[in-house]
Amino acid sequence: MRRRTLAVVLAISFPVLAGCGGTPTDGVAAAPASLPAPVPTSSSSVAPPPASSSSSLPAPSTSRPAPPSTPAPPSTAAVRSCRTPEFTTSDPDGGWSDGGYYVHNNMWNAGEAGPETLRACAYDNWYVESTQPDSTSVKTYPNVHKDIDNQNGKPFNDYSVIKSTFAGRGPGTGVYDVAYDLWLNGVGDGKGVTEVMVWTENLKQQPSGDKLTTYAAAGFTYDVWADDDGYVAFVSRSTQYAGSVDLKAMIAWAIGKGLIPPNPTVNQIGYGIEFCSTGGGKARFTLSDFSVAMS
Repeated sequence: MRRRTLAVVLAISFPVLAGCGGTPTDGVAAAPASLPAPVPTSSSSVAPPPASSSSSLPAPSTSRPAPPSTPAPPSTAAVRSCRTPEFTTSDPDGGWSDGGYYVHNNMWNAGEAGPETLRACAYDNWYVESTQPDSTSVKTYPNVHKDIDNQNGKPFNDYSVIKSTFAGRGPGTGVYDVAYDLWLNGVGDGKGVTEVMVWTENLKQQPSGDKLTTYAAAGFTYDVWADDDGYVAFVSRSTQYAGSVDLKAMIAWAIGKGLIPPNPTVNQIGYGIEFCSTGGGKARFTLSDFSVAMS
């Protein structure tokens, strides 16, 4: 992700990834909720994510949606248990290649971040324990991602299918969003690069830019946010702890709306959590499924 600072509810600024602040949006996966009024946002830049074979940091993202209504906080129990990790790191840029994917601790805003440890049993079965101060800037984006042609990318029109499955849930405390981060026409900050996020869970976050319209697919409604810096965010109005997304359809729709340049290269597809705050205590994010299908 390209970290940009976003604003929080109460007009606070956040890093380029998602900004922290806004109204909580925990919800039940199947029941959409209405989003509260957006909170002002600001932006700042952060380093991009590494390729599967290296450990460069993901670029920042700029989203922070106002969350939907508040159901009971999500359970922190893992759907799959990672009891004997194959890989463990507390390194801000620590990462692990597995099965064609790269699991990355990605503490891209390490100057403001507290300690964070990632433990992985597989690319689609890992968890993070993070302790972040009670402030509004995005600190980390632990994630799993797939690089396309070693981050050089391939043209969007070359694909008839770009789909992904996911399962992950945040701790239900602090300020964060759980989201896909897609990089088009490059990875990280740079001229012509576009970052597209798909938020599946949100707690007190609001994306960068303005809410322009809505997008509906597979029974879910997303508020679509965009700024003038090549950032687009699809923010689910209801929490999705697991499911699948048709990324090809989302990108094609955004191209049709003029939010993304025609036929961009698809360079990286990732999924993880943007931590702004854990309220000063230790919190856990658990990922129990991830896959990308492209053909």
